[in-house]
Amino acid sequence: MKFKRTHMAGNLRKEDIGNEVVLMGWVSNIRNLGSLIFIDLRDTTGISQIVIREEDKDNYEIAKKISKEYVIETKGVIRERESKNPDIPTGDIEVIASEIYILDQADTPPIYIKDDDNVSENMRLKYRYLDIRKPEVQKRLKIRAKVVKTMRDYMYDNHFIEVETPFLTKPTPEGARDYLVPSRVNKGKFFALPQSPQLMKQLLMIGGMDRYYQIVKCFRDEDLRANRQPEFTQLDMEMSFVDQEDVINMNEGLLKVLFDKFTDYDLKLPIDRIDYQQAMTKYGSDKPDLRFGFEIKDISNAFKDTEFKVFKDNLGENRSIRAINFNNQASNYSRKQISKLEDFVKDYGLKGLSFIKFVDGEIQSSIKKFLDEKTLDEIKEILEVKDNDLVLIAADKNKIVLEGLGALRRKVAKDQNAYEKDYALCWVVNFPMFEYSEEEDRYVSQHHPFTKPVDEDVKYLKENPEIVRTNAYDIVINGEEMGGGSVRINNSKLQKQVFEALKLTQEDIEKKFGFFIEALKYGTPPHAGIAYGLDRLIMLFAKTDNIKDIIAFPKTQSATCPLTQAPSLVEENVLEELAINVNEPISKE
Repeated sequence: MKFKRTHMAGNLRKEDIGNEVVLMGWVSNIRNLGSLIFIDLRDTTGISQIVIREEDKDNYEIAKKISKEYVIETKGVIRERESKNPDIPTGDIEVIASEIYILDQADTPPIYIKDDDNVSENMRLKYRYLDIRKPEVQKRLKIRAKVVKTMRDYMYDNHFIEVETPFLTKPTPEGARDYLVPSRVNKGKFFALPQSPQLMKQLLMIGGMDRYYQIVKCFRDEDLRANRQPEFTQLDMEMSFVDQEDVINMNEGLLKVLFDKFTDYDLKLPIDRIDYQQAMTKYGSDKPDLRFGFEIKDISNAFKDTEFKVFKDNLGENRSIRAINFNNQASNYSRKQISKLEDFVKDYGLKGLSFIKFVDGEIQSSIKKFLDEKTLDEIKEILEVKDNDLVLIAADKNKIVLEGLGALRRKVAKDQNAYEKDYALCWVVNFPMFEYSEEEDRYVSQHHPFTKPVDEDVKYLKENPEIVRTNAYDIVINGEEMGGGSVRINNSKLQKQVFEALKLTQEDIEKKFGFFIEALKYGTPPHAGIAYGLDRLIMLFAKTDNIKDIIAFPKTQSATCPLTQAPSLVEENVLEELAINVNEPISKE
């Protein structure tokens, strides 16, 4: 480099006219008009137009050799453009180059460096370092950095202490699969990468740190969905001598700061709370999307005398007939389109749907012959039916009906863009402590086994664990769980009762959690915390629905990295050092 950079290309404005500047960056575009060469110089702030005149022979000859994505530096004076460009912030000015130098040449990139390149995701990730040059990608990564700084400032202002916890830790059960790390020194033994710093942050509370937080990487070896990554980032926090109210209040303050800074939405506090059972019954989800209505209603009573076998067979215990009134949607769904919705809910275990359309005082229905006037009147009253409403009905076990209709309401709202607001937040509280695992033939933790049960439900731990509720809370935004936490167990006697409800033997407890149970014996403060899925939160503020957009170097849905070709095979001698034998590698590439 010949000079020191004085300005960033995207920051120049009309007020800078007459100033001499030194700019450095990439050539976004170059146009040779014969007597003039125009270069669009790009850096992380934006683009400035550079002008090289033919009479400036030395610089003109250099400019003729320049192509797109060359790295250059230029010195020149800012002047007002004759032909202004209103589409960019620097469109009123240009830089008349007095000197120009090539810092590095560039081959023709395999992908276009522009936001609307339409290249495949695999190509984008393979050449992610080129993809990152795009303004929109950089904008999202800058939002991420600003969100993290805002969080850190808030935590510091509220007397939290940032503490790093280890990545190499002990494998633990009661969650997703761990990523295991073999130990060369202790052959045959393994570390695990943390799924979360759960036990470590509780140990920090036992250690008297009072308020802890961390922006931390977590790892889970699980089947990936569209917006799930094998490694992800959390804002993790824990507080001593607090209850659920204290944690919720602290985090509502944080959310208010974030929404005020990164959206135009005026977040009103306190945020609404919904009981878990109410969320499941009304919305078919423990992360309800409240941007629209389409509530699930129980209409079993309307069919108590029905002869329709499908409905009649689902009037017993733990079964029901439920429906959603999709207000003003009858005209948007033909019989064929309703059939597609039937196919959709089959993925959730429902065998089918019945429909009733209310159009101009008439009804169209797949079960019309079973609808007498009394039944119709009851349905209209329960569902508050109006003209052009579409009622979709499902009958099955409660769990299947609620999950199926819950997915259906989200699909219809998305397909019809039926959102009534940009953002909808709620806390979901009073989660069940346990859920029954058919695979393991026992109860397992809904959150984790260190969550404190509601005081009045402790007596049910031994005989009726299925009805025990917890002091757990999730923050839900636009139908996504953005964070979750709980009050923790802070005495060894109650912790032992929970382990017994989980059917863990003393040997299991000692082997898996011995160090933690030991720590609980030496004076544990009441404590509680929460962790946010930082990636999901940033997706919200960056207004994207793809998690890969806000991670610098994401993995694919098959947990691979097209850029580095990870994961990959390793040399045989490395495996020998680790005392590992790989029997049948999937690929030898």
